[in-house]
Amino acid sequence: MQTRRLGRSSLELPVVTFGAWAIGGGPYWNGTDDEQALAALAAAFDAGMHAVDTAPIYGMGHSETIVGRALAAQRRANGSTSDIKVCTKIGLRWDCDDGELFFESQSADGKPLAVYRNSRPESVRLECERSLQRLGVDHIHLLQVHWPDPTTPVSDTMGALAELHAEGKIGAIGVSNYDPELLEEAQVALGDLPLASTQPKYSLVAREIEADVLPWVIEHEVGVLAYSPLEQGLLTGKVRGDRSFADTEGRARRPSFQDRNRQAVNALLDEVVAPIAAELGASLAQTVIAWTVARPGISSALVGARTPEQARENAAAGELQIPPEAWSRIDTAFAALRLESEPV
Repeated sequence: MQTRRLGRSSLELPVVTFGAWAIGGGPYWNGTDDEQALAALAAAFDAGMHAVDTAPIYGMGHSETIVGRALAAQRRANGSTSDIKVCTKIGLRWDCDDGELFFESQSADGKPLAVYRNSRPESVRLECERSLQRLGVDHIHLLQVHWPDPTTPVSDTMGALAELHAEGKIGAIGVSNYDPELLEEAQVALGDLPLASTQPKYSLVAREIEADVLPWVIEHEVGVLAYSPLEQGLLTGKVRGDRSFADTEGRARRPSFQDRNRQAVNALLDEVVAPIAAELGASLAQTVIAWTVARPGISSALVGARTPEQARENAAAGELQIPPEAWSRIDTAFAALRLESEPV
């Protein structure tokens, strides 16, 4: 699979990275089976997807633990995991109430939890140490601030990350869900250290960053890891009108999954993307992933998988090349799409 360097850093990631959000387990993550998740990670690594993006908040440590088990299995089988890039995050705490309340959640056993944005220096260091332990590694290739913390100056957070970098505990430094103003603050605070990447939501149906974030990162040479490029499965074409979701699952509350919006998205997938996918001998999901990573400014798409088959399908998308005219057809069609912003 082709790789791309993240901005001015020395870190290279494959154009499709395993997104480990869905393997967090528990009710919000739809009860992912751990053994199946391990099999999906193994299949992804074997198929050339040599990077994984996780976070402590995904299952309150569970996703990182599963990734750690997958890395240990790779070491037993191959003697090393030096070619696998590990990316995780700091900044969302469920075990203390410092910072700003972000959202209410629940543990794997259904107990209520309050999640706080907390990027204070002491918390950054504590989270890094815990992540190293859960992942079973002594070095994190990319450590990212998960969400902005309005209670902590950006310079304080970047200072803590720079210290961890100097100690060799982390490689590159990134952020997530930052607007251009905060990106500028982060880069200035890091000084000679490059801001390697930002991680925004981006897909055919969520294109807000095209107006501000993408122009900024292209100008300032910062990489982009796009999350939710398949809109949690909607852009695979497999979420049709007869599909329902439990109230505990996030998609039940997501406006794009409401019936009228689903119909509009599926109509465009059928009319525009499906013929192109057929010409390329690819699935709808592979074509959408390939469209995403062909967008100027995008370094890698974070794509989850619950099964080995899904992992192999996603990895193959990293080799798919969409002809410019076909890419433009998809781009133009979805640029004109207007979804209802509230449940209908």
